[in-house]
Amino acid sequence: MNPKIEQLRQFKKQAHLGGGEDKLAARKAKGKLSARERIELLLDKGSFREVDALVVHRETNFGMDQKKVPGDSVVTGWGTIDSRLVYVFSQDFTVFGGSLSGVHAEKICKIMDMAMRNGAPVVGINDSGGARIQEGVVSLAGYADVFLRNTLASGVVPQISVIMGPCAGGAVYSPALTDFIFMVKGSSHMFITGPDVVKAVTGEDVTFEQLGGAMTHNAVSGVAHMASESEEDCLFLIRELLGYLPSNNMEDAPYKAGGDDNLRAAEALNDIVPDNPNKPYDIRDVVNLIVDDGRFYEIQEHYAQNIVVGFARLGGFSVGIVANQPMVLAGVLDIAASEKAARFVRFCDCFNIPLIVFEDVPGFLPGLDQEHGGIIRHGAKLLYAFCEATVPKLTVITRKAYGGAYCVMNSKHIRADFNVAWPTAEIAVMGPEGAVNIIYRRELGEAEQPEAKRAELVNEYRDHLANPYIAAQRGYIDDVIEPSETRPRLINALHMLQNKRDHNPPKKHGNMPL
Repeated sequence: MNPKIEQLRQFKKQAHLGGGEDKLAARKAKGKLSARERIELLLDKGSFREVDALVVHRETNFGMDQKKVPGDSVVTGWGTIDSRLVYVFSQDFTVFGGSLSGVHAEKICKIMDMAMRNGAPVVGINDSGGARIQEGVVSLAGYADVFLRNTLASGVVPQISVIMGPCAGGAVYSPALTDFIFMVKGSSHMFITGPDVVKAVTGEDVTFEQLGGAMTHNAVSGVAHMASESEEDCLFLIRELLGYLPSNNMEDAPYKAGGDDNLRAAEALNDIVPDNPNKPYDIRDVVNLIVDDGRFYEIQEHYAQNIVVGFARLGGFSVGIVANQPMVLAGVLDIAASEKAARFVRFCDCFNIPLIVFEDVPGFLPGLDQEHGGIIRHGAKLLYAFCEATVPKLTVITRKAYGGAYCVMNSKHIRADFNVAWPTAEIAVMGPEGAVNIIYRRELGEAEQPEAKRAELVNEYRDHLANPYIAAQRGYIDDVIEPSETRPRLINALHMLQNKRDHNPPKKHGNMPL
């Protein structure tokens, strides 16, 4: 055999072995996939094409000149998911603990630059001990180079971060700048400072899981968007997510016609809202009865559960869904829910995904904690996001739409395109009970039977003001519809809006209330 070819094969073999067979075997014993196995599971079979497999680090001090591994500590390249181009990098923990060196960062930056030039998503699989200490400021500069590209790519191509091991210190800011963060229960950890530092500084004893585990960031901090039971499940969910997204901001999301009838009526919707306006129901049941094949891909399901966001298809169109959840805090808007929904709305607007809003909101959550926490500023984020969005925007008011929350939840007044209400809708400045207590305070105080009088006035207020017909008379909603016909009406509106043209005033960028 030609010795040159044999030499090449040896180099490639070393690159594929990463830190060596013993380290790969140790990871397998722990139930963890290798960097390359993760890529192979993520992408279509046989589609991965690696680049920079022969790159080695440049550090010669501290004995590092004797420890050069082809490819260094990250695997980079491209492939396809459902035959669509995707760029990917996967940090290799078997090589120097996956630590980021100068060339490690250069490999990631090259892939991200290619993704922006060619208009395709980037999936980054993070499993790293952090900056490579032996390289000092070179490693820090590498992180900054990656952060810059994350920022420049934001809103240009979808960016997905996968945490499949440690991600600590400055390294966490790259995932934080991306669109979605996936974590694996029991093995993914993200934090600025680890448990030892926390103990030294604050005296608190915390575990890795408590400080930065998958459920901590999915349910408590809201940093992450999905928590999976295994690495394999995580990679499958990423493949599914990308099916709803366009490759870049210049494309429409992929259209996939299914077997669900566009004219299908869902009779169960006619009885889904309880007669008692204070009785909850699960908004997911509403969504599932309306979207194609009852398939709803929820985002951040464990965080701020009083609002529900996620992707679905409606008549084959990919749509983003934002829905108040009456099952949790009566669907009220608070700080966490406002931020969660605002970021999702802005993502959909970045990537031309129509928005469908299901509204049942009694208002903003009152209380000292909310006011001192800045509910005014945080609630304004959601208002800003809906006002700014130029994609098709549709709203269905299922029950309550009270006060300022009515305005915020994609009302006609902030450029919503198609607004309908169910007969159960209550659109008013506040709920009937609160309104009656204010308007008829004197009459109630003088009444012989104040509770009976209050009930009478509440019913009168609901009949005359807290209903959808006043708004319909003024054109603030386009129609009052039977709940069962919601699916065909929304699909018809999506077809009508396919050539929508809407623009914001020329400007560098707005100054949203961060």
